Amino acid sequence: MSKKFIASPRRHTLAMFGGALASCRSLSAQVQTVMHLDFENMAVGQLPSGMTMALTGGGGPVNWTVIEDKTAPAGMKVLAQTSVDRTDNRFPLAILDATTPANLRISVRFKPVAGSVDRAAGIALRLRDANNYYVVRANALEDNVRLYRVVAGRRIQFEGANTKVPSGIWQELAIEARGSRFDAFLNDKNLFTATDTTFTAPGRVALWTKADSVTYFDDLLVRSLT
Repeated sequence: MSKKFIASPRRHTLAMFGGALASCRSLSAQVQTVMHLDFENMAVGQLPSGMTMALTGGGGPVNWTVIEDKTAPAGMKVLAQTSVDRTDNRFPLAILDATTPANLRISVRFKPVAGSVDRAAGIALRLRDANNYYVVRANALEDNVRLYRVVAGRRIQFEGANTKVPSGIWQELAIEARGSRFDAFLNDKNLFTATDTTFTAPGRVALWTKADSVTYFDDLLVRSLT
């Protein structure tokens, strides 16, 4: 899949080494920083250093771990959420510890693998804590992409679009946030634009799933926008 928003063919990466995040590199006046995680340097069976597991809602413990997947788009390893608790109001998070700017573009490759209650993949942004953030998510059981604000643990949809989200196939979900404006993308197609002012400050970024979703993630790219 093309990366039409990347400023140059060469990616500047933000890799995790020795439990620390390396510093970001400047690209241009429009694109200031890049964080790129492909999980290739991460240990199988562990959560990557620089990330923290968390849970919005109820249910049992979450399980985010690096696994091997020969179909991975950026190598041989991916980050997977593998717990299968069927609690409907349950949203596992893998949170990047570093704070990111409020205006940014985030993209990630994802593969919906299993789940009978839900089969979802999401990106959380402007995250204050596990109960307060925005999240854009794609659902392979419902064939839609939706945008929510989560306030005090309560999830409220404020935009969405119906579109095919196949199971077992790598796809790309992305969101751009500039001030109160949000643009959501699936496979480089702009699905909708929305506005909201609930969270305006810089926060953290997280990967997100729902209920019993078993979902693989790879090639996470975070860029700061001016």
